[in-house]
Amino acid sequence: MTLASFEGTTLIPINGRGPEDVVLDGDGRIYTGLDDGRIIRISDGGHRIDTVARTPGRPLGIELGRDGELVVCASDHGLLAVSPETGAIRTLVDTVAGQRILCCNNAAVAADGTVYFSDSSQRFPIPEFRADLIERTGSGRVFRRDPDGTVTEVMAGLQFANGVALAPDESFLVVAETGGCALHRLWLSGQRAGQCELFASGLSGYPDNAATGTDGLIWVAVPSPAVTTLPVVQRLPDPARALVRALPERLQPSPGRTVSVLGFDESGTAVRGHRGVVDGFTMLTGVREYDGELYCGSLVASAIAVVGR
Repeated sequence: MTLASFEGTTLIPINGRGPEDVVLDGDGRIYTGLDDGRIIRISDGGHRIDTVARTPGRPLGIELGRDGELVVCASDHGLLAVSPETGAIRTLVDTVAGQRILCCNNAAVAADGTVYFSDSSQRFPIPEFRADLIERTGSGRVFRRDPDGTVTEVMAGLQFANGVALAPDESFLVVAETGGCALHRLWLSGQRAGQCELFASGLSGYPDNAATGTDGLIWVAVPSPAVTTLPVVQRLPDPARALVRALPERLQPSPGRTVSVLGFDESGTAVRGHRGVVDGFTMLTGVREYDGELYCGSLVASAIAVVGR
């Protein structure tokens, strides 16, 4: 596969910062969460922006739920259900086995309302994601929340669990392991139900949010190429790694400006994608394919990027 450039990408400016993930409803309206807790709805090509709710915590992954609600991963405030019509917020999960969720990051919603969601780290909150990558805590998890509210751990031991996406037929779940530069598959049905395997490995960067597109592909955002100095830092003794973590961010191993989006088929093969630099848009953390176009979110930008057909 040859990766296309981001030539022709347009930006939709927004009235805030950090639209980390995006989702579109049946009318093509865009929903995203900002770093000040607002959930906004973007319509008319960006000419209209409405604040529909304000969440506790930092909204990250966002999905369409049942009965018109949005399912929002609110970092250290857990998994929320948000009504875009009234602004009402319900907590779906904020603790598991008496332990508060620290890094609720991304989710996927099945047709029956079951929600699969990632908890990236049990040691470091989202603003300290660099620390988790440096320490390689391996404390990332994925949970399943059944419609009756039962919560079950379905994957563990991940190096910063991140994006979560369901196969179009919901036969398996794909999970992005940011620190491992890999995607994993958890079979949900059939003879292999409950088994985990590599879906794609050796990625050239750190996979972030994932989502199943209207084209049937599983799209994954890659906000940065792999940082060559990170493995060196990870091999340092504990005291030296602690010193690196204490450095100002500008001196720590940091993401590059080159971003990517990859579309995988059900065999784990990347069949479509874009790679390059988008002027005015870095840290591309979310991607959603809708009717042939790619809508991209960012952890730090003040815009939504739209990659044309």
